Amino acid sequence: MDLWEKALAELVDIVEWIDESDDTMVWRFPRYENEIKYGAQLIVRQAQAAVFVNMGAIADVFASGQHQLETRNLPILSTIMGWKYGFHSPFKAEVYFVSTRNFTNLKWGTKNPIILSDAEFGPVRLRAYGTYVVRISDPAQFIREIAGTEGHFNLEEISEQLKNLIVTRFSDTLGERKIPVVSLAASYNEISQFLQEKIAPEFLEYGLEITKLLVENISLPAEVEEALDKRSSMGIIGNMDDYLKYQSANALESAAVNPGGEATAGIGLGMGFAMANQMGKMVAGTQAAQQTHDPPPLPLEGTESAYYVGKDGRKAGPFSRDSITGYIRKGAITKETLIWKEGMAEWQAAEQLPEFQSLLKTVPPPLPK
Repeated sequence: MDLWEKALAELVDIVEWIDESDDTMVWRFPRYENEIKYGAQLIVRQAQAAVFVNMGAIADVFASGQHQLETRNLPILSTIMGWKYGFHSPFKAEVYFVSTRNFTNLKWGTKNPIILSDAEFGPVRLRAYGTYVVRISDPAQFIREIAGTEGHFNLEEISEQLKNLIVTRFSDTLGERKIPVVSLAASYNEISQFLQEKIAPEFLEYGLEITKLLVENISLPAEVEEALDKRSSMGIIGNMDDYLKYQSANALESAAVNPGGEATAGIGLGMGFAMANQMGKMVAGTQAAQQTHDPPPLPLEGTESAYYVGKDGRKAGPFSRDSITGYIRKGAITKETLIWKEGMAEWQAAEQLPEFQSLLKTVPPPLPK
């Protein structure tokens, strides 16, 4: 420092900090040889605190407001300096301004997957991320434990340590609470609150307070998510046998209303039958394995016989008599449609079955091409 700067510093009698950054936590007031004039004005703005340090020992801490620096306002420093009878000359002390505002939208997340044991899926790998808010609640403790004698301390210098602490305690929390994987999304609030309460004492050791912590997402590996999707799909389908019958019935109805005529209708009906046969093969093994344990199926509603419908060399069914009647009324089954039921030696046209003859006479024939 040159002569002019030294002289200027001795004239300045206002000690203050105007924070123009968004990440500065501690800032040391610059003063030549740390000399402060007796009676100087200390201005501490909102969300700030001023900490006086002498010979490496923390002395007085000032909250927000305007303070005149004299013996009665510096009781601890006066005791350390041995000012029994007061003083009227410049004194030496370091002044650290500490930002006590909330530092918001800080990110945390797992660098590597967390391996946990789930009761249903076994060992699974999880990733998680979220946000947190922190503030300096004890300026003297923060300087003593973290900032030290550093003249400018910003958030980046401690954020990595805080993130590691959160991730470690988050892993412990999931392991302790044993929340099923499928229930994690419904437990974000509970996990966030429990985690915040768990790490609060450790933050206080640094002079920090964690005012908010949120778990925003816990994700599963792609293969586990795919398995969950398949499981959900099967739950929506329900009974596979009923699902196959429903698909076959839709194919019959679509063929009846297809504006492309008999040829296109035959293709649609054939595709419906092919899909039903293919899906039937997929569940045949499962049904066979369950035959020794499951009760026999209930009889078809409305008749004692089960009817099968044939089209283009493929069959669909079984259908009840009421179902066949409904398809005849819709035009999906005509006089020429082949039908078979138990006891018949061979397939016959629908008009040859006595139970459907009267109904087929009242149904108009297909429109000419």
